[in-house]
Amino acid sequence: MIPAPFDFIQVDSVDEAIAAISEHGDEAKLIAGGHSLLPLMKFRLATPTYVVDINRLDELKYVHDAGDYLAIGALTRHCEIEKNEIVKTNAGVLALATHSVGDPQVRHRGTIGGAIAHGDPASDIPSALLALKATLIAKGSEGEREISIDDFFTGFLETDLAEDEMLKEIRIPKLPNAKWSFQKFNRRAQDWAIVGASIICDDSHVGVGLVNMHSMPFRSEAVEAALSNGANAEEAAELAAENTEAPTDLNASKGYREHLARVLVRRGLQEAGR
Repeated sequence: MIPAPFDFIQVDSVDEAIAAISEHGDEAKLIAGGHSLLPLMKFRLATPTYVVDINRLDELKYVHDAGDYLAIGALTRHCEIEKNEIVKTNAGVLALATHSVGDPQVRHRGTIGGAIAHGDPASDIPSALLALKATLIAKGSEGEREISIDDFFTGFLETDLAEDEMLKEIRIPKLPNAKWSFQKFNRRAQDWAIVGASIICDDSHVGVGLVNMHSMPFRSEAVEAALSNGANAEEAAELAAENTEAPTDLNASKGYREHLARVLVRRGLQEAGR
């Protein structure tokens, strides 16, 4: 339960952070809240030679109304997002999903960028961003690029970020008239979800993101298509497990997770007025 030895690098700007990870490649890991990286290091599932501390990068801590979308800095703490009135008004499902993350101590240290960059299929926040069809801004040694949330997650704990890139901003379409729901089933408060679902619906936007139903965060295109074609909540929810790869572990079997997905999506759709 003790990490392997590593060198600690503290940076004061995004450019310094990129320079550090560009120099050291896959031997370097960024750390902000540390709730994803440190457990892996303690079990020696991750053994970076260099840990780059980006906590001083205040330039990446913000929530802005950017006109057609909300812009959220990658180092914005969970507690700031869950309480932010702009987020509640325009992307309420993200505020509620963020509120379900861990406990207050976790939410006061964890960051939205860290939750996304870890690529954990059991994390609540990616499901909300998939339902909202967010866009991510990454910055590396070659400059900035936009990445659709659908293209960002590439495998178990794997993302499209290059070794010399870091998340800079999350952009979320503003949906002030949408109805939404976040459903989560866990054994104890503050546990990871056995299964979860983020639902958002309005006249022009239908989004369904699932938690712990695949090897990576997963958007249910089958449910979305059914809703767009006029299906009601019960009919659409029957497709919630389609194309998923739900795991079997100590908490639940694959079949039980598939059943939970159908139940939670149905409840979420009904709460969202479908």
